[in-house]
Amino acid sequence: MIAKIGRSSSLYGALAYNHHKVEKGQGQILLMNKMMESTDGTYTIPQLMRSFDPYLAANQKTEKHTLHISLNPDPNDKVSDKDFVKMAEEYMNGMGYGEQPYMVFKHTDIDRTHIHIVSVCVDENGRKISDRFEKRRSMNMCRQLENTYNLLPAAEGQKVKNNMVFKPVDYQTGNIRHQIASVIRNIADVYSFKTLGEYNALLSLFNIAVEKIEGELHGKLQRGLVYFALDTNKHKIGNPLKASRIGRAAQLPAVESHFLKSKKSILQSNKTEIKGWVDNALKVSIHEKDFIEKVRSMGINTVIRRNEAGRMYGMTFIDHNSKTVWNGSNLGKEYSAAVFNDLWKDQEHLKRPSNEKQAEIELPPTNQFLPLQLHPLFGFLNDDNDDLRDTESVDSFPGLLPTVQGEDYEEQVFSQQMRKWKKKRKR
Repeated sequence: MIAKIGRSSSLYGALAYNHHKVEKGQGQILLMNKMMESTDGTYTIPQLMRSFDPYLAANQKTEKHTLHISLNPDPNDKVSDKDFVKMAEEYMNGMGYGEQPYMVFKHTDIDRTHIHIVSVCVDENGRKISDRFEKRRSMNMCRQLENTYNLLPAAEGQKVKNNMVFKPVDYQTGNIRHQIASVIRNIADVYSFKTLGEYNALLSLFNIAVEKIEGELHGKLQRGLVYFALDTNKHKIGNPLKASRIGRAAQLPAVESHFLKSKKSILQSNKTEIKGWVDNALKVSIHEKDFIEKVRSMGINTVIRRNEAGRMYGMTFIDHNSKTVWNGSNLGKEYSAAVFNDLWKDQEHLKRPSNEKQAEIELPPTNQFLPLQLHPLFGFLNDDNDDLRDTESVDSFPGLLPTVQGEDYEEQVFSQQMRKWKKKRKR
């Protein structure tokens, strides 16, 4: 089980987020501890806030007084409402908040059923409850709850990312913002990309496209990014999503900062290595599809873009060995889309004779290259499914959605919106 503890100055925002889930039928109230209850079991946000008012009035110096905690069992754990309540009570007691007013909400809007707890960290006498060694204590409480309730164990940090559950980014399932945010939150932590084109190529693996928009508003230049979902034919579908609606990691400043960071961190050896892989694949390939399969076996995806006439105008390589993305022309003139287009335009009809012996790829010396160890985000590349291995052009990439234990991107976006709303109220 993973616990996340968020602190903010917006008690209203935390309650509104969870109350909205209940109103939509995607959540329910499991427990109200030391709070005023209504006769009919229904509540408004102002009603809920009254239980916390005396605590906040006793201490107006603590800025981030609101606690918004989520407890996230493994998706394979089946936890009853009764056990969820017991787990919340034991967790809050163990963390020193057992005597505080708090509410426990169960969320059922995604496959990973989990609970949220809203409380304040100021006691009835106006003293701030200590958060010393909070993370360590929270981890210990999670391990204790796992043992008590026979839950699947979970590890913090990097191991959490390895427990991802992959699903296609599917427009038909809805909640596109959540799906896109899940991908983008992880991409930049793992892969280096230096341009918007390389970023787009990487996102295409997940059925996502991004575009830069520029314009003038009230005499000021406005710049930003918009994201699109792609259908199975890699065509845009649905309305565009502003980066600000997805999260900070999706916005232009964060993406451009990653471009600069990637340019500084990528070594010349990375470029030499991928050129070696591509050259060796070209030596033994007789047509485009053959080449794509060869480089794929070496841990490299090829993203090809074509115009309506079918001519290549973009060639990008995603190297999962070095976790880098390369526009073909940046590798060298001989790797540009125009060169490959001329090379293969007359070879589309060629088929390898059935009695022809499969040529063996002459691999570079083993001490020059890293072994192929794909990040969990791209685990589908090792899939034996023929449909996934048929071609690597931009019109046939499978898409994925990583859902990480303890991550709720709708909550993060909602929190950002509440902060903006609060700033507007102050003006």
